[in-house]
Amino acid sequence: MTFSHAFAEVSASSAGGAPFLIAYGATFLISGILSFVLPEETAALIVLFQGGVALPFAFWLERRMGWGRMAADNPLRALSVQLAVSQALALPALIVAFNLNPRSIPVILAGLGGVHFLPYAWLHRTKLYTALAVAISFGAFGLQLLLGPTAFHINLFYVGAVYWLAAPFVYRHAAQFAKGEGQTAAVSFPEP
Repeated sequence: MTFSHAFAEVSASSAGGAPFLIAYGATFLISGILSFVLPEETAALIVLFQGGVALPFAFWLERRMGWGRMAADNPLRALSVQLAVSQALALPALIVAFNLNPRSIPVILAGLGGVHFLPYAWLHRTKLYTALAVAISFGAFGLQLLLGPTAFHINLFYVGAVYWLAAPFVYRHAAQFAKGEGQTAAVSFPEP
């Protein structure tokens, strides 16, 4: 399997990551709604662990939206899995942040999201993920600076909305690879 084919298969089989953006966008938006009616610490805990709902939903969506499954011998398979679960390693730091200031959780998750998404620009061969990473991280940080404590609620809506706005673009990009057009994608990165 060539690297070009391996990259195309990663993007096609995962629908470009759109199912994850849809699922996590939904849980961020729902968490945002709940943050107005629940006590602050309860809402922050829900935000902290909303991935427990989003992840299975994202995998379910991926099986329905993706084009085929990634081959077991795909040389990018292990890297793809490691990138997908890398955010889980931030859980201890998030728990410390929760204990210090529960209202900080949304902006910290947005920053982690930015760090998480940046390598996907290379993996999916699109600058869409670079734009998403910057928008999520710096957008939420800017809202935090401007709005102070109110940003707790607004950042949840912001992250969810940006995820949902990005989903159709990454899905359309992945469709190029599913149709065999990925070699002529507008944005390309050199093969390793």
